[in-house]
Amino acid sequence: MSGFLLWAFAIGPALLAEALLARYEVLAYGAGWRAPASVLPKGVPYARGAEPGAPPGAYLVYLDGIGKRRVRDSRDGGQLVKALLAGAPELRVLSQVLPYSPLADPLADRPVWAWLRRRVGLLLFLHNVMQIFVAADRRYRPLYNRAVGSQIATQLRLAGYRPDSGIPVVLLSYSGGAQVAGGAVDELHAQLRSPLVLITLGGFHNGANDLSRAEHLHRLTSGSDRIERIGTWIFPQRWPLLRASAWNRARRSGKITVHRLDPATHVGPLSYISPAARLPDGRSHLARTADTVITLVRAHYRPGAGTDGPSCTRPSR
Repeated sequence: MSGFLLWAFAIGPALLAEALLARYEVLAYGAGWRAPASVLPKGVPYARGAEPGAPPGAYLVYLDGIGKRRVRDSRDGGQLVKALLAGAPELRVLSQVLPYSPLADPLADRPVWAWLRRRVGLLLFLHNVMQIFVAADRRYRPLYNRAVGSQIATQLRLAGYRPDSGIPVVLLSYSGGAQVAGGAVDELHAQLRSPLVLITLGGFHNGANDLSRAEHLHRLTSGSDRIERIGTWIFPQRWPLLRASAWNRARRSGKITVHRLDPATHVGPLSYISPAARLPDGRSHLARTADTVITLVRAHYRPGAGTDGPSCTRPSR
């Protein structure tokens, strides 16, 4: 009975509030009540890696999965970003973007919910899951895309990016970050006019966002990733039958390439970013993922570089 009362009088209302809050942010942005924050907390750099004095090979924006709740890396303690910086020091990497807050308002810093979220950690994830579905909802998607696209463009400018510079911008997204990455393409193109490359890692998205302004989308996936596979089932735009969907148009035009990272899973000890799980060649899953991303990124700005990385490809769906 005590457990039922907890759900009825605490968690239930909290879930309702989370659902309303998820829509409030994008509506507040659309009404002009609030603008996305741009100033980062003290001690958080606008980018890491190559110094702004010399043009970097590319700017890479990392859009984390649903565990992202503050501007600092949270999902894996920043291990993927550190591996990318170590393997490709010529990149400028931004990992502070909040893909699940159109207003760039860190979830962990909201005092009203701090007490409850510390005790019911599941709500941290439920809030961000709800934001993914708000971003996918055709009623809110244009506003959400514009808000987060503007947030990313602002952070890139603050990190030294100059519009019309021709330097590639790479959106590397994990899980639900793929929904946001695809939605940000048009706004980034409008504001920065930069070459855009998308890399999704276990991407969970509805396939409705127009990718025509992106140069290419690299889909990193695994047959053991059940969560990503659910996305290909529940969103009709991902079904091959709907040939007119944005995803299927991009696929037919050759804009999407699949790279297999078997036997990695979406989360857990065998995940794409696990430093402990080992491959037959001795590398960790984390090292392979970082190597694959670096190879793909470099192929888009190194003259004469091919697109063949350490993974095989097959038609996408």
